[in-house]
Formats: sequence, C-alpha cells, structure tokens
Amino acid sequence: MPALKPAYLIHGDDHARIADRRARLRALAEQGGGPVELAASAEEAVALLAAMTLATGWRVIIADGAERFTDVDELAAALAQIPPETTIAFFALEDGRAKAPPALHKAVHAAGGDVAAEVAVKPWDLPGWATARAAELGLRLDNRAARALVDAVGPRQARLQRELEKIAIELGPGATLDADAVLESVARAAEQKAWTVADALVAKDSARATRVFLQLRAQGERVESLGYAMTRRVREALEVSTQLEAGVPASKLRGGMRMPPKAASAFLNDVARTTPAALRRAIAALAQLELDTHGGSPLDGDTLALRAIAEITA
Repeated sequence: MPALKPAYLIHGDDHARIADRRARLRALAEQGGGPVELAASAEEAVALLAAMTLATGWRVIIADGAERFTDVDELAAALAQIPPETTIAFFALEDGRAKAPPALHKAVHAAGGDVAAEVAVKPWDLPGWATARAAELGLRLDNRAARALVDAVGPRQARLQRELEKIAIELGPGATLDADAVLESVARAAEQKAWTVADALVAKDSARATRVFLQLRAQGERVESLGYAMTRRVREALEVSTQLEAGVPASKLRGGMRMPPKAASAFLNDVARTTPAALRRAIAALAQLELDTHGGSPLDGDTLALRAIAEITA
C-alpha cells in the first residue's frame, strides 16, 4: 500500500469527486489489510484516535460530515498526538455556509497532513477544465474540441473525465483531436450503449431494456441521445426483418453486418422472432418519444422513455 500521511481533509462542493476519493481511499485501505473504522462526528473521531487496537497493519479512520463539525479543540489535540501507523481522513461535503471549520484545516496541516479542495467547475470554465484533464492523459484538445465535448457529454465533471479516459485508451497518448473527432468518438460510444437497449426492445425483453436504460441514465447518458441511437438500431432491425420475410438467407445477411459474428447471430435471432409490423410500431413509438421529449409532453424524459419501452415490449 502506498505511504499515507497521518491526516487528510478533502472538502469542497464537488460532491461526486469527494465521494470518489473516499471510495478509493477505503478500497486502498482494505487492500492493505489494516483496520478501516468510520466516524460520523468530531467526538467519534476523537474517541477512535484515543482507542487502542490490537489489529495489525496500517489503521485508517474515515470521518464523514466534517462540514458539520463546530468545536474541534479536542480533535486538534488528538491530531497532535496521532498514533503511529494511523491515518485519519476527513470528508466535508460543503454547500453554502456548511463548510469544514478553519481550525480543522490548521489541525490537519499541523499533524503533517494534506488538505485538498474539490471544487465544482463553473459551466463556462468546463472547456478549459476538459483541456487540462486531457493534457494530463496525453491528449491535445483545441478550444472547439473542448467545447464540443462539453456540449455532447454535459456538465458533469466525472462523466467528462470518463469520456476523456476512454478516448485516451482508444487513441493512445499524443493524439490531437478536433471537434469532429471528439464528436465522432463520443457518439460512437453512446450509440453502442444505446444499441444494448434497442436490441432488448427488438427481443421484447422489457426487464433488460428497462434495466440497461436506467443504468445508462445513471451514467449520465441523455434521453434524447439514447432515443436517437435506439431508433437507428430498430430501423436496422426493420431492414433485416423485411429481407428475411422476402426470403433472403440469414447467412447472407450475417456476412454483410458490421459487427462481430456472435453479435450478428444474436441480432438476427432476435429479429427473426419479431415482424416488420411490430418493428414499424416500435419506430413510431420512438418517434413519438422524440417529439414528447422536445416539448410535446409535460412529463419528464425518463417517464416518457420508460413508457415507450413498456409499449414496445408489450
């Protein structure tokens, strides 16, 4: 396990980033084999620091809710005498006036620890932030490319970071991307994910379509983007279904598909179990979803999409 400092304070209003750092610290501590203990208040943190433990390995204490700490005098005194082979990490999800107290900052520094701020980037600063994160991954984005990435992916920093990491893996370090290259890469990845939902629609597997759709939404995919890619996939299924009905052999169709053989076979099997009429109804339902999500209905996009999935797979 990498060497840890005696104390850390991770604070700021980028709650997703703070949660990620907390999860990584806990996973690191658990891999190291030492005890991991949790505190939900300054008083609990003081008690854990004072408690003796017979466990072996590096001890890690995770203290949540540091934005609610008020009187930290006792805690500061405990940090000044932190036991050996012990690390305590404070996490503060700040918002408005709820902030980690300055005294805690000072106490962590005095204990030989680190204080790190995770601050959410303002929307107008996101292209510059994306350019800097890309540079860390060995990618070069010009201003238009960075703006295109933000427009396509949305304002969530964690999602932008994931897309940049995927592009870096795909293209390798040293790659230079313009706006068209960024949009092509992001659209391709989103489309492939949406195809999973569309294939479940073709197979009339309501449970799988719903589950995958909700997973993609949780990852930040937009309903409008998913609907567009799903429509393209179902249109492909309609074309294949029409040819199968006209007597074209499945083997001939499989050879012309731009997908791995196993995926092509599964797609053909699903299409063979439906009809062109059913697929036309699915396309009509997806077209209605597009209209509704662009102001044609007062319902939110998730409700509209789940209704469309239920209608298509009924």
